[in-house]
Amino acid sequence: MSDAGKPSVFRVKKARDARGKRLEIRRMMDNFKSEIGSPFVGAVDCCGRKRRIGMKEVPSCETLKGAGEDSKIDKGGGNLTYELSPSASSSQSSEGSAGDGVNVEEKSNTLSCLSHGSISMIGRRRLMEDAVSVEPGIVAGEFAFFAVYDGHGGSRVANACRERLHRLLATEIEGRKIPDEPTDGGGIDWEKVMMACFANMDEEVSGGADGSEFEMQNGTSVSVRTIGSTAVVVMVGKKELVVANCGDSRAVLCRGGTAVPLSHDHKPDRPDERERVEAAGGRVINWNGCRVLGVLATSRSIGDHYLKPYVISEPEVTVSKRTKLDNFLIIATDGLWDVVSNEVACEVVRKCLHGQLRRRFSEGRGPPAEAAAMLAELAMAKGSKDNISVIVVELKKSRCSVA
Repeated sequence: MSDAGKPSVFRVKKARDARGKRLEIRRMMDNFKSEIGSPFVGAVDCCGRKRRIGMKEVPSCETLKGAGEDSKIDKGGGNLTYELSPSASSSQSSEGSAGDGVNVEEKSNTLSCLSHGSISMIGRRRLMEDAVSVEPGIVAGEFAFFAVYDGHGGSRVANACRERLHRLLATEIEGRKIPDEPTDGGGIDWEKVMMACFANMDEEVSGGADGSEFEMQNGTSVSVRTIGSTAVVVMVGKKELVVANCGDSRAVLCRGGTAVPLSHDHKPDRPDERERVEAAGGRVINWNGCRVLGVLATSRSIGDHYLKPYVISEPEVTVSKRTKLDNFLIIATDGLWDVVSNEVACEVVRKCLHGQLRRRFSEGRGPPAEAAAMLAELAMAKGSKDNISVIVVELKKSRCSVA
């Protein structure tokens, strides 16, 4: 009898563990939504009732769950206290929290930006395939270089881009003659420079004609021709912002409090991208979302040589003149952008830099690094299933003292 009862005891224990995990995730999401959505801090009753905190009525958890990703964050002047409950912290420890990634906060070596912070989080993935690159002073210190790379099929291409792309870019800039008629980019033909740089990087990771293989972290052998990475590169100069994008990572500028996208995602269902893929003889197939040949969810990347000529490494390049209204930049992989809108992301960073929104355990990081960490944790709370990498670049002084 005792042996016969063991399976049922095991099932009960498994059900309790699963329920406990669901409750932890639910508390984490409720914590984020209540903290960011209201300038009043307090517990939320999860039994369908409403609780009053001061003069502010906090909705029940069911109401909070219905808030869309584009819900506006309260722009009131009250300070927000951002904190994670113990249950939220423990549930994130196995999936990656803001303390698990690579966090950087340092002054720039140039006058192009004040400071920056970054985070790279494994999230709910088993392997880390993102990479972040920050080079504060390249091209004789005239520019600060920032980039995020979102690898797929493995991390090899993303890591190669992190180590090499900024060097290829610096070499390409220094090797080209300045035209007689200066362009918007301070005498540099940025489109030609970025095109050549990305083409050289793509060639370096091609793996050659032999289709050589290497062993991944999980022990399987993979052809280098099946590995790729998106890339969004931002060059911050004193007078201009140069963005080169290849894939579905994104750079967003906050200008005068308004979110301004500096890049546009290369998705297979984007009309011009679909037309280009089909003109090359490929197809866009809806297989768990639109994918090139039913395989890849981005229509441009570095690497992925087995999908050429349908998937190309040619970046789209934009050059924007800096203005006095430029506040900060957010550069991130789609682990953030799939679940957080441009507007919400900018509002979170703005409040962080002004000291109106902060995490309880800041671990001594500066405001840009805190803002990057908060965006990553917000993406986790909103259900992001991907690796998450974020860079926040402060372009002008916007902080106020925090008591």
